[in-house]
Amino acid sequence: MLQRTWNLIKSKKKELLSAIGAILAVVLLYAFFHVSGIGCPIHYATGVSCPGCGMTRAAFALLRFHFADAFHYHPLVYVMPLIVLIFLIKRHIPKRLYQILIFTFILLFVTIYLVRMCDPTNDIVEFHPEQGFIFRTIKYFFT
Repeated sequence: MLQRTWNLIKSKKKELLSAIGAILAVVLLYAFFHVSGIGCPIHYATGVSCPGCGMTRAAFALLRFHFADAFHYHPLVYVMPLIVLIFLIKRHIPKRLYQILIFTFILLFVTIYLVRMCDPTNDIVEFHPEQGFIFRTIKYFFT
């Protein structure tokens, strides 16, 4: 049994190293964004929050067991573990079911995003294109 497990680990070594490399690259990229003051690259570039805005803050709130804060930052934070699980077991799910689940998650994110964007009391999602890097750059060169 132990030999079989070891052989499975060896056969998946390249795939595992690729996954670890990808995770490390994302962590380093986020660290760079945080240290440089950029934060969210989409918001920095456009001045408009993305559908996932608040998800990182929500995850950190969950880690501190601040459940209400986590929901405030992003209502779909509780769905993220399910999404990650579905991506991890993708090969074991029928293709049609996988497509339906992904479509449902995307629809949920877009719906929540639109509701949050239209809510004037929402302090997480912002729409200020004039503050984005792209707008400021265009304004600099054309005024």
